[in-house]
Amino acid sequence: MTPTPNATTPDGTDGTDSTDSTGGTRRRALVTGASGYVGGQVVPRLLDEGWTVRVLTRRRASMDDKPWADRVEVAEGDVASADDMRRALEDVDAAWYLVHSMDDQPDFQERDREAATIFSEAAKEAGVSRIVYLGGLHPDDEVLSPHLASRVEVGRILLDSGVPTAVLQAAVVLGDGSASFDMLRYLTTRLPAMVAPKWLDNRIQPIAIDDVVTLLVGAGSLPPEVNRTFDIGGPEVLTYREMIARFSDATGRRRPVVVTVPVLTPRLASHWVGLVTPISAGLAKPLVGSLVHEVVAKEDDIREHVDVPGGFIDFDTAVRSAMRTAEPDTAMRNLALTSAATVASAVAGSLATQPDSRWYRSLDLPDWQPPTLAFPVVWTALYADIAATSATALNAYDKAGDTEGRNAYLKAFGTNLALNTAWSVLFWRVRKPWVAAAEAALLTASAADLARRAGTVSKGAGIALSPYAVWCGFATALSTAIARRNR
Repeated sequence: MTPTPNATTPDGTDGTDSTDSTGGTRRRALVTGASGYVGGQVVPRLLDEGWTVRVLTRRRASMDDKPWADRVEVAEGDVASADDMRRALEDVDAAWYLVHSMDDQPDFQERDREAATIFSEAAKEAGVSRIVYLGGLHPDDEVLSPHLASRVEVGRILLDSGVPTAVLQAAVVLGDGSASFDMLRYLTTRLPAMVAPKWLDNRIQPIAIDDVVTLLVGAGSLPPEVNRTFDIGGPEVLTYREMIARFSDATGRRRPVVVTVPVLTPRLASHWVGLVTPISAGLAKPLVGSLVHEVVAKEDDIREHVDVPGGFIDFDTAVRSAMRTAEPDTAMRNLALTSAATVASAVAGSLATQPDSRWYRSLDLPDWQPPTLAFPVVWTALYADIAATSATALNAYDKAGDTEGRNAYLKAFGTNLALNTAWSVLFWRVRKPWVAAAEAALLTASAADLARRAGTVSKGAGIALSPYAVWCGFATALSTAIARRNR
């Protein structure tokens, strides 16, 4: 991995010996995590302020869709590789370390610790004059959640590196694309009412993304004697319950009803968030874990070093600004569509079903057939599964911008429901068990294909649809057995 310019820099040079408009040498910045939400906002601000910017990424192609891609140097590499870090940090004046694990793998703390150690050692060796890191706001006297504790540990490793370091510690970041903001948005807009943990009433000091970026970029020019943490937060301290209410007011929505209970653990809450929002349970876990604590800035010392023109942005303004660029949420529309179609299929199938007919009572049924009452119970659960899971799959297609995939899924979904209804008509009304058995085989293949399509965009959705395919397979075997016994 050799850091090479992706294209010319704003002053028209090749990026290896840049000068500013006054003839002075331009400072070079390295930004790790540039493909992420915060890093992707820091890069253009640095460029606008006259820095030459090098970005570190595992795959050069991940930068192709960035509007500033032709203005930066791109270095391919991994923060966990000492060789990659030494090359990426060559001739760098200041480095922004904007990476941390946001997964649920058991070794994330070790990975974060190792990467931070490698990075800090390489930065010292390269003669970097400043490291800037974005950590998490946290209390000093409580046992922290694993992810929050890991971010604190990373900050400490960087501060002890021998390179002057500024660790900025933030709570909820308000901006379109911020995972913490997305969680707030979807919980507020998708649920008319919610049962939430009691720590929803803990105090939080959210901050607008524009202010975070201003402070991060400004921290790159701190004097060399500054080596410390800085708490950063917006002008208001709110509870999460109040944030939900204020979000509703700022966006013109009705406030959802929130009822708190003492028994909802962070793990259970993260799975609940994963169920009702596009945020995976693995990503929701560190977000929820930070809300267990009251996260309020204990000082505002960063303002002595970095100017924030106009002051910090208030909560309502930050929310409205974020929502102006947010993609429309199609979840409720998709759920209404899949629910209506599934209910129509279920009603049509029920109207065709005649378990009390003389013809059905005359059939020789296999001993292993479930009781008659089992079928409406099982099918009700399966129909709910089809509707909810298909809506989740459509949401995933929408998020990916895959219109072709969405349309193909809708066709497969409609075909499946048509086959579902047709079986009831063929068996109960036409009274052709062999034809119904053949049609059930087609339904099974269709259900398996539907689960496959859902799984391509949402692994969880594919798994959730699997019981439907299995039951259709059972129905095929049962239909075939009835046809054989009644030839």
